[in-house]
Amino acid sequence: MENSKVVAGGSLTQRLEIQEVFEHLSAREKLYAHHMSRAAWDGTRIILRQVSFEAEQIFDLILELYQSCSGDWTLLMENCDVDQKNLDNLLEYAALFLGNIGNYYSEGDQKITSALTKTALFKFGRASAKSRALLENVVPAMISPHPSSLRFPSPNTQSGYYPGPGILSRQEIVEITRVLDSRSIEPENTRIQKSVQDGRVVYDVLQGSTEIGSEEESTQINGAIATICVVRGDYSDILKNVCASLSKASEYAATDSQRAILDDYIRSFTTESLDTYRESQKKWILEKEPVVENIFGFVEQYHDPLGVRAESPGLVAVTDPEETAIFKRFVDEAPKFLRMLPWAAGASENDGRGPFEKTSFEAPEFTSIHALAYCSTIIFEGINLPNYNDIRETVGFKNVIIANRMRANVEGMSAGTLVKKSDMESLGRCRHRVRFVSTAVHELLGHSASKLLTRDRDGGANFDVNNPPINPLTGKPVTSWYRSGQTWTTVFENLATSVEECRASLVAAYLMDVPELMELFGYTDTGGVTAEELLYNTYLLLAVEGVESLQHYSVENKGQAHSRESFGILK
Repeated sequence: MENSKVVAGGSLTQRLEIQEVFEHLSAREKLYAHHMSRAAWDGTRIILRQVSFEAEQIFDLILELYQSCSGDWTLLMENCDVDQKNLDNLLEYAALFLGNIGNYYSEGDQKITSALTKTALFKFGRASAKSRALLENVVPAMISPHPSSLRFPSPNTQSGYYPGPGILSRQEIVEITRVLDSRSIEPENTRIQKSVQDGRVVYDVLQGSTEIGSEEESTQINGAIATICVVRGDYSDILKNVCASLSKASEYAATDSQRAILDDYIRSFTTESLDTYRESQKKWILEKEPVVENIFGFVEQYHDPLGVRAESPGLVAVTDPEETAIFKRFVDEAPKFLRMLPWAAGASENDGRGPFEKTSFEAPEFTSIHALAYCSTIIFEGINLPNYNDIRETVGFKNVIIANRMRANVEGMSAGTLVKKSDMESLGRCRHRVRFVSTAVHELLGHSASKLLTRDRDGGANFDVNNPPINPLTGKPVTSWYRSGQTWTTVFENLATSVEECRASLVAAYLMDVPELMELFGYTDTGGVTAEELLYNTYLLLAVEGVESLQHYSVENKGQAHSRESFGILK
């Protein structure tokens, strides 16, 4: 696989190396990985529909043009009577589209538009009858700068999570989400579509499942009577293919627990049940060190403007045993580093971790993996899942570093004119090392450190309600906490992921000057790259990434969560 992005003056392509670890798999493991990868790619069309109305048809157009010339772009030029410049413009647009899985940038959510004119685009319709038909539908969307970004629906913005002719206001979306919450319908695998039928306002809540059905009831939205109709069967055609590939993969699963995880995936995608998906996550956490790792489901909430509806990525990867051994040592030492965090300073309770940490640190799975198929708008270097806090506290969680993604990303980076010439050489040598260590800390301690203070419906709590913890910022007892069923994403909505990523990155930056931590990863004051040099470049890289994050900013859309995190830290 290759990781491509267009840069000023040309294009930069980095290979995602996988062959070495893949060749160590047995024939059965390779077949398992193959069918799991098919499931991931099958699910890509869900993501396209979550991005925009036109994204899936543009995807089909790109595939059709490729197939019409069997990948021989010179032949496409001849068949369509276009010159090299027009072909280059088409391929640049296709590369950006495929790299972001949609016609909006995955970071910043700003629209990708084609440099081709309407006339030039329609020339490519000569490739086939199908390409002509698709172009009729998508050319306006490919060349128009509007809707300019992915936000709450408006004349200038759109969101695939809120499709349809009726424009939903933010307040309507919030109220509908609260109504669903009161009925224990979780939002992750839903979209909302507004219409007017026989003079009445109808809100269709589309649930991702292969099964089809609906239930409706009257309620009040914005003070007016409206109908909410919960409609099962969103993405039904796609999820049937995903489930078929998962079922085939199950025939080659290495363990009964792997098969049980896939069975839960299939049942969840069939029935829309997120309770069944939660059960899959509990089993997934307990599946220790699988040779072939996977992540499926409606899990990433970065692109929903409300921050509660989730993208459905598919990741299939092969474990790297040597790098995983380093992470195991880090996990073993993790409780010691938790005691060094500022909210635990001087604490004697909870084994020195203080009242804001869990009573016990359940050693999570932490592995280094190489992506074989990674179908997502954002290709992360590290992942910490699941996002369900109750499961994290009672069962645990997993951390993974996607090693081949990280290497390709770092090798393709250039600080350009952002740093002094005297720092360029050092940053070049240290950048990958900084990203490796800081991402490891970010995922293991950043996302897992601390707990949500919560009271349940029966009055129970995970803290002493008669003697609440002292807020380290005010010196007084805390006065608020989470209610049963609430999570940080439902409370803080679209701000939640930015704050969470900022917290995780700052935990990493805070601990990067701890000698014991640096030594664990092989950096001391006597090595080729010293711990001091690594620390200097950690802060230099924070500054560089803070400035670079501005490329994803617009007035309408304040930027993707990780970009906002980087700029917030720079400030």
